[in-house]
Amino acid sequence: MTVLPALTQRWKRLSGHQKVLVHWLVLGTLVAGYFIWQSSRMPGAGLYGHNHTDRPIFSYFVNDNWGGNGGVTCCWRIEGKVLKVDWILDVTPEQIRQGLEEETLSIEIPNPPRQRTDNTLHVHFLPGNQVRVAWSDKHTSPLKKELSEFYARDQERKSE
Repeated sequence: MTVLPALTQRWKRLSGHQKVLVHWLVLGTLVAGYFIWQSSRMPGAGLYGHNHTDRPIFSYFVNDNWGGNGGVTCCWRIEGKVLKVDWILDVTPEQIRQGLEEETLSIEIPNPPRQRTDNTLHVHFLPGNQVRVAWSDKHTSPLKKELSEFYARDQERKSE
Protein backbone atom coordinates (compact mmCIF):
# COMPACT_ATOMS: atom_id res chain seq x y z
CA MET A 1 0.00 0.00 0.00
CA THR A 2 3.00 2.34 0.36
CA VAL A 3 3.79 2.15 -3.37
CA LEU A 4 0.96 4.46 -4.49
CA PRO A 5 1.86 7.35 -2.14
CA ALA A 6 5.51 7.03 -3.21
CA LEU A 7 4.55 7.23 -6.90
CA THR A 8 2.30 10.20 -6.18
CA GLN A 9 5.19 12.02 -4.48
CA ARG A 10 7.50 11.29 -7.41
CA TRP A 11 4.87 12.56 -9.87
CA LYS A 12 4.46 15.80 -7.93
CA ARG A 13 8.24 16.40 -7.99
CA LEU A 14 8.37 16.17 -11.81
CA SER A 15 8.49 19.42 -13.77
CA GLY A 16 5.72 20.32 -16.21
CA HIS A 17 7.89 19.32 -19.19
CA GLN A 18 8.67 15.94 -17.65
CA LYS A 19 4.98 15.26 -17.04
CA VAL A 20 4.16 16.13 -20.67
CA LEU A 21 6.96 13.84 -21.83
CA VAL A 22 5.61 10.95 -19.69
CA HIS A 23 2.10 11.52 -21.11
CA TRP A 24 3.45 11.43 -24.69
CA LEU A 25 5.48 8.28 -23.97
CA VAL A 26 2.44 6.49 -22.55
CA LEU A 27 0.27 7.60 -25.48
CA GLY A 28 2.97 6.62 -27.98
CA THR A 29 3.31 3.20 -26.37
CA LEU A 30 -0.45 2.62 -26.60
CA VAL A 31 -0.60 3.71 -30.26
CA ALA A 32 2.45 1.59 -31.17
CA GLY A 33 0.93 -1.40 -29.37
CA TYR A 34 -2.32 -0.98 -31.29
CA PHE A 35 -0.53 -0.86 -34.65
CA ILE A 36 1.63 -3.87 -33.81
CA TRP A 37 -1.50 -5.79 -32.76
CA GLN A 38 -3.34 -4.80 -35.97
CA SER A 39 -0.43 -5.72 -38.22
CA SER A 40 -0.25 -9.19 -36.69
CA ARG A 41 -3.95 -9.90 -37.37
CA MET A 42 -5.21 -11.21 -40.69
CA PRO A 43 -7.21 -8.63 -42.60
CA GLY A 44 -10.90 -9.05 -43.40
CA ALA A 45 -11.86 -11.19 -46.36
CA GLY A 46 -14.53 -11.57 -48.99
CA LEU A 47 -16.52 -14.74 -49.60
CA TYR A 48 -16.91 -15.93 -53.19
CA GLY A 49 -19.41 -18.74 -53.76
CA HIS A 50 -19.13 -21.19 -56.68
CA ASN A 51 -22.16 -23.43 -57.17
CA HIS A 52 -21.39 -26.61 -59.16
CA THR A 53 -24.64 -28.39 -58.29
CA ASP A 54 -27.88 -28.74 -60.20
CA ARG A 55 -29.76 -26.85 -57.47
CA PRO A 56 -29.61 -23.15 -56.67
CA ILE A 57 -27.93 -22.03 -53.44
CA PHE A 58 -30.38 -19.70 -51.71
CA SER A 59 -27.81 -18.47 -49.20
CA TYR A 60 -24.71 -19.65 -47.37
CA PHE A 61 -22.62 -18.76 -44.31
CA VAL A 62 -19.02 -19.43 -43.30
CA ASN A 63 -18.51 -19.21 -39.53
CA ASP A 64 -21.79 -17.24 -39.40
CA ASN A 65 -20.58 -14.73 -42.02
CA TRP A 66 -23.11 -14.35 -44.84
CA GLY A 67 -21.90 -15.39 -48.28
CA GLY A 68 -24.98 -14.38 -50.23
CA ASN A 69 -26.39 -16.41 -53.09
CA GLY A 70 -23.77 -15.67 -55.72
CA GLY A 71 -20.93 -13.27 -56.30
CA VAL A 72 -18.77 -11.77 -53.56
CA THR A 73 -19.70 -10.50 -50.11
CA CYS A 74 -17.26 -8.53 -48.04
CA CYS A 75 -15.65 -7.95 -45.57
CA TRP A 76 -15.60 -10.62 -42.92
CA ARG A 77 -13.15 -11.81 -40.29
CA ILE A 78 -12.79 -15.50 -41.08
CA GLU A 79 -10.53 -17.18 -38.56
CA GLY A 80 -10.01 -20.48 -36.84
CA LYS A 81 -8.67 -23.90 -37.70
CA VAL A 82 -12.14 -25.16 -38.65
CA LEU A 83 -14.71 -23.48 -40.88
CA LYS A 84 -18.40 -24.17 -40.40
CA VAL A 85 -20.20 -23.86 -43.71
CA ASP A 86 -24.01 -23.70 -43.66
CA TRP A 87 -25.99 -23.45 -46.86
CA ILE A 88 -29.56 -23.55 -48.06
CA LEU A 89 -30.22 -25.61 -51.17
CA ASP A 90 -33.11 -24.01 -53.00
CA VAL A 91 -35.30 -25.51 -55.72
CA THR A 92 -36.26 -24.48 -59.22
CA PRO A 93 -39.93 -24.63 -60.30
CA GLU A 94 -39.15 -27.87 -62.18
CA GLN A 95 -37.59 -29.38 -59.05
CA ILE A 96 -40.67 -28.40 -57.03
CA ARG A 97 -42.83 -30.31 -59.54
CA GLN A 98 -40.47 -33.29 -59.03
CA GLY A 99 -41.15 -33.13 -55.28
CA LEU A 100 -37.84 -31.64 -54.10
CA GLU A 101 -37.90 -29.25 -51.17
CA GLU A 102 -35.54 -26.64 -49.81
CA GLU A 103 -32.81 -28.13 -47.57
CA THR A 104 -30.50 -26.61 -44.99
CA LEU A 105 -27.11 -28.31 -44.80
CA SER A 106 -24.02 -27.86 -42.66
CA ILE A 107 -20.45 -29.13 -42.71
CA GLU A 108 -17.26 -28.43 -40.80
CA ILE A 109 -14.03 -28.44 -42.80
CA PRO A 110 -10.43 -27.44 -42.09
CA ASN A 111 -9.50 -23.84 -42.83
CA PRO A 112 -6.88 -24.03 -45.59
CA PRO A 113 -3.55 -22.20 -45.18
CA ARG A 114 -3.82 -18.45 -45.73
CA GLN A 115 -1.20 -15.90 -46.73
CA ARG A 116 -1.43 -12.33 -45.45
CA THR A 117 -2.27 -11.10 -48.99
CA ASP A 118 -5.15 -13.59 -49.41
CA ASN A 119 -8.36 -11.58 -49.28
CA THR A 120 -10.94 -13.96 -50.78
CA LEU A 121 -12.18 -17.32 -49.55
CA HIS A 122 -13.55 -19.31 -52.48
CA VAL A 123 -16.33 -21.67 -51.41
CA HIS A 124 -17.14 -24.42 -53.94
CA PHE A 125 -20.42 -26.31 -53.55
CA LEU A 126 -20.07 -29.69 -55.26
CA PRO A 127 -22.50 -32.53 -56.02
CA GLY A 128 -23.17 -34.89 -53.14
CA ASN A 129 -23.31 -32.00 -50.64
CA GLN A 130 -19.53 -31.65 -50.66
CA VAL A 131 -17.77 -28.33 -50.06
CA ARG A 132 -14.21 -27.29 -50.96
CA VAL A 133 -12.62 -24.01 -49.90
CA ALA A 134 -9.42 -22.20 -50.88
CA TRP A 135 -7.86 -18.82 -50.10
CA SER A 136 -6.72 -16.51 -52.89
CA ASP A 137 -5.63 -12.95 -53.50
CA LYS A 138 -7.67 -12.92 -56.73
CA HIS A 139 -11.29 -13.37 -57.74
CA THR A 140 -10.20 -16.45 -59.68
CA SER A 141 -10.34 -19.59 -57.59
CA PRO A 142 -7.07 -21.49 -57.11
CA LEU A 143 -9.19 -24.66 -57.42
CA LYS A 144 -10.37 -23.81 -60.96
CA LYS A 145 -7.90 -26.18 -62.64
CA GLU A 146 -8.48 -28.95 -60.10
CA LEU A 147 -12.27 -28.61 -60.45
CA SER A 148 -12.19 -28.03 -64.23
CA GLU A 149 -14.70 -30.85 -64.87
CA PHE A 150 -17.28 -28.99 -62.78
CA TYR A 151 -16.55 -25.69 -64.51
CA ALA A 152 -17.04 -27.44 -67.89
CA ARG A 153 -20.40 -28.84 -66.72
CA ASP A 154 -21.42 -25.38 -65.50
CA GLN A 155 -20.71 -23.93 -68.95
CA GLU A 156 -22.72 -26.71 -70.64
CA ARG A 157 -25.68 -26.05 -68.33
CA LYS A 158 -25.59 -22.32 -69.09
CA SER A 159 -25.57 -22.92 -72.85
CA GLU A 160 -28.63 -25.21 -72.71
